Amino acid sequence: MVWPAIADIVAKVRAGELTASELVERALAAIAEKSDYQAVIAITSERARARAAAIDAAIKNGETVGPLAGVPFIAKDNFLAFGAETTAASNILKGFNAPYQATAINRLEEAGAICVAKANLDAFGHGGSTENSDFMITKNPHDITRVPGGSSGGSAAAVALDMVPFALGTDTGGSSRQPASFSGVVGFKPTYGLISRSGVVAMASSTDTIGTLTRTVDDLAVVVDVMAGKDPLDGTTIDRDVISYTDLPADVTGKKIGVIKEFMAEGVEPGVRAQIEKAVETLKAAGADVVEVSIPSIPLALAVYYIVVPAEISSNLSRYDGQRYAYSTPDAENLEESYTKTRASGFGAEAKRRIMVGTYVLSSGYYDAYYRKAQTVRTKLINEFAEAFQQVDFLVGPTAPTTAFKIGQNTDDPLHMYLADIMTVAQSLVGIPAIVVPAGMSDGLPVGLQIMAPARQDRQLLGIAKATEKLL
Repeated sequence: MVWPAIADIVAKVRAGELTASELVERALAAIAEKSDYQAVIAITSERARARAAAIDAAIKNGETVGPLAGVPFIAKDNFLAFGAETTAASNILKGFNAPYQATAINRLEEAGAICVAKANLDAFGHGGSTENSDFMITKNPHDITRVPGGSSGGSAAAVALDMVPFALGTDTGGSSRQPASFSGVVGFKPTYGLISRSGVVAMASSTDTIGTLTRTVDDLAVVVDVMAGKDPLDGTTIDRDVISYTDLPADVTGKKIGVIKEFMAEGVEPGVRAQIEKAVETLKAAGADVVEVSIPSIPLALAVYYIVVPAEISSNLSRYDGQRYAYSTPDAENLEESYTKTRASGFGAEAKRRIMVGTYVLSSGYYDAYYRKAQTVRTKLINEFAEAFQQVDFLVGPTAPTTAFKIGQNTDDPLHMYLADIMTVAQSLVGIPAIVVPAGMSDGLPVGLQIMAPARQDRQLLGIAKATEKLL
């Protein structure tokens, strides 16, 4: 059964027509029923039921409840949350129980939302398929032989499978947008800093953002409105829009929309290209002024990303040394051996690959050759996107060059796997907001249209996405 709109759920809970406890039980039943898809790592049923009972009691007592009262959700397992371990899908964090919660989780709970489970992911967010989880491989809701995307594949699949009305992901280089496209849901990456990263396991600190996955843009807007804004625990956070993110300017008439030329070049599957071209024509027919826009440095974005991000990963993952968190090798004879054995057995192959690449590009003699050059090109990308947004209000293009690929298809070819990110990494390097809305199907698999806006124009982006969603 498809969940109603979040606003409708909350209205019924407040009116006493539905209870939070009923909603939690429905979510837990859906998770159990669809466990074969392996979208969920852990269930937080005990805490969820207690929170639901507290919300129901508050409503009976005539107390005011928040804008997400009783709404169940699933958090990607790199969010610190009570009620289950936080592992980031890595063996090296097995047994770790968070001493505090992520700001995003706290804000959702203060608004009445209830976390019912933790979603599977590529360990530490390293991947685009959810095959790099140390625990399980999540299956695509439309075809169990294919991946759901990654790294927020569990979150995207959970929403597509109607386990919950919304799920939290993260987006460092496309980790919420690409699985949204592969799984057929709405996925949002905000402007860098709009939503606090406090309490979220760090991957690459200069591009990490909080992702949101929902069925509709309206649902997404309600959730973003609760989470957005400054947080004293995260010095990179920025001011939110003074107008509510649920107050959306949903009209494409007269909007100037640029189709990114480089995203429609060679290498895009014919079925994907056809759906994107159809979506663009629909926008044009609805009154949008559509033009082609070139961002010349975009072909270099993937190379830049896979220099800058592993460099930050090698630094961020240095804290997992067998001393501070739950997992530590039991057979070490001294401290150095404890470090090496814990990291050798605790990290998966992809984490090790990124640590080694990152350490290499930061090492003496190679810093200038790789890292400094990558940051120079990153600045060039920032300038080129800024120039593009002087010509147009929004940019559009595919989210990925293909639909969801087969499980195991790219496992032995890391370079080919990284190419799945080719249309999502530039936006992360630049820090702008981007959203994916379902644009149609190609051979029975979803295709997502990616829409981008200038930094801090998140509300306007949600507005154009809502209008586009209605048209499509």
